[in-house]
Amino acid sequence: MKSDHQLRQEVMDELAWDPAVDDKRIGVEVSEGIVTLAGHLSSYAEKYAAQRAVERIGGVRGIAVELDVRLPGSSERLDSEIAASARNALEWNTVLPKEGIQIKVEDGWITLSGEVEFAYQRLAAEQSLRNLFGLIGISNQLKVEAKAAPKDIKTGIEAALQRRAHLQTKSLRVQVDNKTVTLSGKVGSLAERHEACKAALHTPGVEQVIDEIIVG
Repeated sequence: MKSDHQLRQEVMDELAWDPAVDDKRIGVEVSEGIVTLAGHLSSYAEKYAAQRAVERIGGVRGIAVELDVRLPGSSERLDSEIAASARNALEWNTVLPKEGIQIKVEDGWITLSGEVEFAYQRLAAEQSLRNLFGLIGISNQLKVEAKAAPKDIKTGIEAALQRRAHLQTKSLRVQVDNKTVTLSGKVGSLAERHEACKAALHTPGVEQVIDEIIVG
């Protein structure tokens, strides 16, 4: 098991290695395997990249993201401009429905609302917007309208997990309450944890995934 000191060094090395992140603007603290990132970054895309960098490190049990986005003057845009760019990005994403997604922008913060058929589309909509110029943050309030019986959802997720050779599926447990899925158990890295959640999100009928998986 890695010490907090070792994890901190590996996180700092990963942030320094990732060209999408300015590691000099990020402070890193680790306590009992929980990584805290703090600082001020110049874009939402960089904030997300920093979080993903930490998730690649084995032994990290969780992440607290205390990073603020402070746009330089040259990156500031009107909310109307951000809304137009967001609408364009969604329309060019082939996995998203042509109608049903509403966009609201306030002070650089995008709120998505409406309905999609699958949870992966809910995630795809957010992914389409992360690199927009002038973006401060995203609130994803999209709902999943697909209907499926809880037992079918559970069976579908368990089958999807078993198809992923690198996951230790015997240690993972799946519980379903209506459209909400809770994953629990133990995996070796945040990357495996992310992959398990992704498999659940791609299952028809799932609206939300509660991640209680332990990394260790």
